[in-house]
Amino acid sequence: MSWSLKIFNKFPINLSSSIHARAFNSKAIGILGVPFDKGAGTRGTDKGPNALREAGLIDEIKHISSNIDVKDYGDVHYELMNTNGRKIHNLNDLSDVAACNKALADQVEKIIKDNRMPITLGGCHSIAIGSISGVLRTTTPDNLCILWVDAHLDLNTNTTSPTGNMHGMPASLLVKELRSNWPTIPELEWCKADLSLRNFCWIGLRSIDYYERIMMEQYGIKYFDMRDIDRMGIDKVTNAALKAINPNGDRQLHVSFDIDSLDPLFANSTGTPAGAGLTLRECLFLMEEVHRSGTLSSMDLVEVNPLVGDVRDVTNTLNSAKAIVCAAIGSNRSGNSS
Repeated sequence: MSWSLKIFNKFPINLSSSIHARAFNSKAIGILGVPFDKGAGTRGTDKGPNALREAGLIDEIKHISSNIDVKDYGDVHYELMNTNGRKIHNLNDLSDVAACNKALADQVEKIIKDNRMPITLGGCHSIAIGSISGVLRTTTPDNLCILWVDAHLDLNTNTTSPTGNMHGMPASLLVKELRSNWPTIPELEWCKADLSLRNFCWIGLRSIDYYERIMMEQYGIKYFDMRDIDRMGIDKVTNAALKAINPNGDRQLHVSFDIDSLDPLFANSTGTPAGAGLTLRECLFLMEEVHRSGTLSSMDLVEVNPLVGDVRDVTNTLNSAKAIVCAAIGSNRSGNSS
C-alpha cells in the first residue's frame, strides 16, 4: 500500500455531491505575467506569459461568459536588492529570485485588494514563492490551502537540491515545518514561512528526489502520484484531494499548476518534462471540479517554455495551458452559456 493511500483512507470519498463553499469573486479576474526564468536550469520560461497572451488567452477567458471581467495587469518588473556581496550555498541566482518574488507578492496583494482573483502566468515555478506570499498578506495561513499540480514535489532546500535551481524549492520556503532546515536568507526575510504542510496536497507526482521522499514520509504529506491516479481515476482523486485540504469547504484555495504535470504528448514545451503524466482530459476535469468547488481564489500557471520543442510542441503546450486556465474560471466542455 502506498503512502498516499495510507494517508487518504481516512478521508471519505463522496462522489454524489461536490464541496460547498462560499463563492469567491471569480467573475473579476486579474492576469499578471511574470517573465522570469532564473529559478530554472533551462532558459525560456520568461517568454511564457507573452506567448500565452499572443495565443489569445485573455480573449478566450472573456468568451467563457459575458459576466467575466478581465484586467491585464501587465508584467512584473523588479530591481535587485543591495546584498553587499552575500552568497548562500547552492541557491542559483538568489538575488533575482528574491527580488522578482517580492515584486510579485506586492502585485498579487494589489490585485486581491482590487477585488479580483489573481491568475499568475509564469515563468518558472520559483514564482510560487511570491504569488502565494501575496495571497497570504490578505488572509490567514489557516484559511489558505494549496493544491500543487506538478510532476515534482518542489520541496528541496539549498542543502538537498541536486541542482541549486530554485524552481525546485518554492514549497519548502513557504512552510513552517521546514523553516529550521534553511539558513538565514536576508533577501527573503519578507517571505513568511507560515503555511503548514497539512494544508498542501500534490497531484501528478512522478519525479521525486531522495530527500523529498524522506520528507513525504516524515511529515505525512498528502499527495496523489500517477499510480494513484491510474488506480483510482481522476474523479476520486480530485474529490479526495479537495476534501483532504479543505474538509469543510470554507478555506480559500490556491492552485499552483506546473505545465509539466501533463504528459509531454500534451505539453512538451517545458524545461523539465516527465513521461507518463496527466492527460489533458484529466487536467481539465481536475480544474473544472476546482471551479465547481467555489473555493478557488488564486492560481499560478508556470513552466511554459516556448523555446523548447518545435512549432507543434509549442502550439500544443500553449493550447493545453489556455484550456487549463479557462477550465479553472468556468469554461465548460459541454458549452458555455453567457
